Amino acid sequence: MNTWCITPHTQNRIPIEAIPVLSYAQFYADVQELLGNESFHPAHYFGVPDGREVRFYCLLLDDRTAQVWVASWRSDDDQPGEYPSLTALFPAMHPFEREITELFGLSFTGNPFDKPLRFARERWNPLQTINDYPFYRIDSPSLHEVNVGPIHAGIIEPGAFRFICNGEQILHLEIVLGYQHRDLERAMVQTTNRLRQVVLAESIAGDSTISHTWAYARLIEGLAEMPVHSQLERERSIAQELERIAIHLGDTGALCMDVGFQLGQVACEALRTLAINTTQRLCGNRFGRTLIRPGGTRYPLTETLRAAIIDNVKEIRRRYTEVCEDLLSTPSVLGRFEECGKVSRQQMARIGAVGPAARASGLPRDIRQSHPYGAYTEAEFAFTPVLLETGDVLARTQMRYHETLQSIHLILHLLRDVPEASLPLPDTTTELMPNSLCFSLIEGWRGEICHIGLTDARGELSYYKVKDPSLHNWYALSLAVRGAGISDFPVNNKSFNLSYCGHDL
Repeated sequence: MNTWCITPHTQNRIPIEAIPVLSYAQFYADVQELLGNESFHPAHYFGVPDGREVRFYCLLLDDRTAQVWVASWRSDDDQPGEYPSLTALFPAMHPFEREITELFGLSFTGNPFDKPLRFARERWNPLQTINDYPFYRIDSPSLHEVNVGPIHAGIIEPGAFRFICNGEQILHLEIVLGYQHRDLERAMVQTTNRLRQVVLAESIAGDSTISHTWAYARLIEGLAEMPVHSQLERERSIAQELERIAIHLGDTGALCMDVGFQLGQVACEALRTLAINTTQRLCGNRFGRTLIRPGGTRYPLTETLRAAIIDNVKEIRRRYTEVCEDLLSTPSVLGRFEECGKVSRQQMARIGAVGPAARASGLPRDIRQSHPYGAYTEAEFAFTPVLLETGDVLARTQMRYHETLQSIHLILHLLRDVPEASLPLPDTTTELMPNSLCFSLIEGWRGEICHIGLTDARGELSYYKVKDPSLHNWYALSLAVRGAGISDFPVNNKSFNLSYCGHDL
């Protein structure tokens, strides 16, 4: 195991030559041993074309030590080998192996989920289309299929949901995405204009603009070995917690709507407006566009803004507490939420689930604690995530309430004493270190976000990979509805609120 590159997460730039190249047999054995320890989970695993070969990089996170383990292996077109599937042992690896097969045509023997992941434009077999997706089937005269999508009412993006049902009971749900792409990762490396790149980062998932843009900024700052002012990190942390608050408020309102609790829906939508308008006060955009840029800011926190944020989050806390006390004590609501859509801690761990959905099942997975960044690296802001146990819709709703109050507490603590500081302006010109791999880890409101960038000999981005937390958590939704009535699907879906565009990059 001493062949892996092991680095503290705070040292996120690694010279490519320092990343070991293992045989696949050694790589497979090492990953099997590491992921057999629950303190480890995969951050990313992807392939990069390298001449006639493909070099595959794997990043594993140790949640106990805050270290990142990095290694690679190569495939050779002239000498194809046997590659036993890691998914067969660790279901959390399924999206990565599926994407590798889809992009490069490399087959992992024994993979129980050997199906296309995204139908990306540059896929190895362009004749394989989403219209021919091999849905799982059960032939039985007592069962029937229900297909939802790919086109839905409203404004959500396309995705297909294929249910196999026994009467009203769901036996199996298969979720298929890949209907719409922006080719974002390729666009990142087709331009050397940093401003254009940061705008692309803002567009990865519109409800996670601040989180994904911060992930990009941290990656560029790492590649440029750019110092970041501690006050800038605090202000970014405030912005991200405001984003978390706004989405949790909106999701609580959506859950209220699905069970007919109209008072809660209306109240939460009004509070969400107050939250996003607070972000608008910071930078002129309700979703945080233009707020975060590498190296500096054009929107430093003023005393007037500080007072406005304090007033607004205190008002949100007061009113949201009243709403949730009513919501979580209403028998008709509890009757729909309790015991609905349960996913166990063991299931969440096996599929690599992240974020509040994982924590609602008792799985303590939160980058703010395990691999802290921004203000969370400071001792006085050391973060302890909320954990619940039941893993049902009720727990996922309660998680939103508890995390909102936690975020408000953190914001007030960060704003208690704002030191006078002259923050630098953004830096979009500093040269990046050549021949490097850099990773960036952020705990978005959905969970763990991972950006990875590789540079060439000139110091330009040559490859870029994004992992949105939805990549892992879509499978959790499939597990949540097994055995449930099909009428319970909408409320379960709302309780996860996963991203289509974050998956179909």
